[in-house]
Amino acid sequence: MSETLFPQGELGLAVFLNAGDPAGRLTDLAHMLDTHGVDVLELAVPFPNSPTDGALIRRSAARALAHGTTLDTVLAHLAALTPHLKRLKVVLLADWSHSLRHRDPATTARAVADAGAAALLIHALPPRLRPAWHHALRTQGLPQVTTCYPASAPEVLTAAAQGAAGAYVYLVAHYGRSGTTPAHGHRALADTVTALRRAAPATPVAVGFGVRTAADLAAVADSGAHAAIIGSAAVARIEHAHTEGLDPVTELSAFLTDLRPHRPPHPDAPGGRTTSTTTSTTARTTALTPARTTTREEQPAC
Repeated sequence: MSETLFPQGELGLAVFLNAGDPAGRLTDLAHMLDTHGVDVLELAVPFPNSPTDGALIRRSAARALAHGTTLDTVLAHLAALTPHLKRLKVVLLADWSHSLRHRDPATTARAVADAGAAALLIHALPPRLRPAWHHALRTQGLPQVTTCYPASAPEVLTAAAQGAAGAYVYLVAHYGRSGTTPAHGHRALADTVTALRRAAPATPVAVGFGVRTAADLAAVADSGAHAAIIGSAAVARIEHAHTEGLDPVTELSAFLTDLRPHRPPHPDAPGGRTTSTTTSTTARTTALTPARTTTREEQPAC
């Protein structure tokens, strides 16, 4: 397995946030995630009216857009931020229609790579444009995060796994709005995870949608996946801080500590994957985590 983005020997962790929400705090949030031992910040360039996201993520994107967050502001901020991160890698998520439609693939891939992003996930890229973007990313040596579902056809799973070399394949736990939990739980994804690992043994599999507690992390690990992606639950804490006038960095840090203890910046954990989570999640975390919400910052608005 590639150790570029996720460690060997334990369940990796990615956290999704919208760039620009909250405004002016990306650096503080990223350094907190880095110190906490999070492996990947999946950072979305905000876009409106996402068809796969519910009210929570849409409100987060709307706040970020109101602060003037764009692909250019995010890239400028990343260029200043990423050289100072020890463990944390930033994977950029950009919507094709909102952020990439009028941009040249080669020029954009070069700009994303130069900003220090570890990989790019292009949301809703039209099939007819995939060859041009894939070629541009390969030319720049910028890995691509691909996506698939448990219900995806075998050939789609194979293409997703093999297309994500150097990054990871995002296994969306089920169809529907992000943040919702799969009906049969994350352990039920084991067959899909096995198929993806068989198709591309060196490509990590990261599971997202409905991951919000220590028990969910354990279930993802039991499925055989390499990493879990926390989206809605993290954004919910950011929104709670915004609503209550609290510090978003402190709130998100508390949530992650409830989820699992801190890890050292550079772990060396050979052997089988394990979860380094706490045995339970506190009532405060459960109360602030939405049951059905969504997944998917100082230059100047980030």
